[in-house]
Amino acid sequence: MELALAEARAAEARGEVPIGAVVVASTGEVLARAGNEVEARNDPTAHAELLVIRAAGEKLGAPRLVDCDLYVTLEPCAMCATAASFARLRRIVFGAYDPKGGGVEHGPRIFAQPTCHHAPEVVGGVSASQAEILLKGFFAARR
Repeated sequence: MELALAEARAAEARGEVPIGAVVVASTGEVLARAGNEVEARNDPTAHAELLVIRAAGEKLGAPRLVDCDLYVTLEPCAMCATAASFARLRRIVFGAYDPKGGGVEHGPRIFAQPTCHHAPEVVGGVSASQAEILLKGFFAARR
């Protein structure tokens, strides 16, 4: 999670919403790491989770990330949760809960839907206070 938090801080320094993500193989190898790039790419889908899922798939030469874990500083939205399911990630570990935009423990609860093909193990609240401080500080500075 420390690597994901570092990516979140780097995203904030670039003017992005401070969310960071990392994909780690079962061997412990970091396959990909990124922070949000929505503003830089003018792309609403350039969430940290999607960037690392794409990069890890490219690195492995496979569309599925079986036996890989996603670490992300904020509960994934519905779009990112669905991508994680399609990628067949083994586990998602996230920091802060997102009652407004989350798609795992809140909102549509993607992995609990009968149409969900693959539900990874989910661990929430890891380093949540650090992630919350980053996010709250970012948005407070813009209000």
